[in-house]
This record gives sequence, structure tokens and C-alpha cells, in this order.
Amino acid sequence: MKPLYTEEEYNNSKTQDRLPLECYHCGDTFNYRKKDIIEVSNPNLNKEGKFCSRNCKCLYEGLSKEINCLNCDKKFIKSLSQFKKTKNHFCSSSCAATYNNKHKIHGTRRSKLEIWLEEELTLLHPNLEIHFNRKDTIGSELDIYIPSLNLAVEINGIFHYEPIYGIDKLNKIQENDISKSKACHNHKIDLCSIDTSSLKYFKPSNAQKYLDIINNIIKERCS
Repeated sequence: MKPLYTEEEYNNSKTQDRLPLECYHCGDTFNYRKKDIIEVSNPNLNKEGKFCSRNCKCLYEGLSKEINCLNCDKKFIKSLSQFKKTKNHFCSSSCAATYNNKHKIHGTRRSKLEIWLEEELTLLHPNLEIHFNRKDTIGSELDIYIPSLNLAVEINGIFHYEPIYGIDKLNKIQENDISKSKACHNHKIDLCSIDTSSLKYFKPSNAQKYLDIINNIIKERCS
């Protein structure tokens, strides 16, 4: 304990009055009640009064480490046990989600139609490099992207046109569609959006018309 009060201040204070101390780790001033200072001074009670916070105590004792958030660069404290579990460190779950969404290459939520289209287009164009549900081109997921043709195709189901999950969700989806269109334009990528909202349930015979549309677009670009 590093007291910043005088003996006179200590003697004149009441048990509930707070007196200033200096943190052993960071050097900041923090306040302890006189009652607590008395308890800390008693070796039989085994109480700690050296640090302004638990984080400082753990840092001082080598149980924690200060690190910068990979997403926002904010400094935060992480225990060594947590530190060893991963190579990427974030100050909050929000920062973790933001970073992972921005840097992941493949999408996770895919419809049966999208999966089927990938299988069929891969068979129809074995010599054409086609990316499916990747984010590494414009920083936002493209359902289908063909680098050699500077062509992207978006498969837009009913959620892009009707408020199935509410108007706020629809607005966010449509705002994302606009942002994606602008990003493609900036990267000189032609973006074709295909409305599949009339597809009530998936089966190959119902989906064939969408495959034909995409296949015809590709053939026109290749010719």
C-alpha cells in the first residue's frame, strides 16, 4: 500500500471517509475507505490494497496482458488463459463480429437454390473460374462472381422485396443491396440481380429457368 495522505489526515478522518492511495501497477490515485485501510493493514485478514483495480493486480502479478483490439485498436486487458486460446483478440463481441464478417471469405447462409446453381454452373463451365458466396472482392458477399468476365450475379429471393421479418430488416437488406451495387461499380464489375421471389419452394425443375438466365449471361460475355 502506497498512502498519499498525511498522518494528520488519517487521524482526523472517520472510518467511512475515503483516503488517497497510489496503485502499485499504474501509479494512478485511487481512494479507499479508512475502514478498509485498517483491514488491509491487518496481516491476519489477508486483504489486498495495492491496486486500483483487479486488472492492475493481474497485470502486476503477470496473470493478464494488455493488448490492442484487432478491430478497433483499443487497448484492453485479457487474462493469460484467454490470451492463449486464440491468435485474434477483440475488446468486445461486437468488434469480433465486425472483424470476422469483414474478413471471412465464404458466406454461411445459403439457400438450396444457391447450392444447386453452384453445382450446375461448375459442371457447365469447368474451365471457368467462378467464385461463390465470397467477400474478398468488394468486402461484401457476392453470390456468384466470375473474375475473368468482370461479372457478378446476385440471387435475390423474396426477403429482398417484401418485409417478411419486418420493415426494418427489409430496409437493411435493400440498403446493403445498394451498397453492393456501388461497390461493384467502383471495381468495374457488372452486377446482374435476378429476382427469384416467385420461387415458393425449391426443386430443379422450378429452378431451371434461373440457371438458364445465368448461363445465357455467361455465354454472351464469353462470345
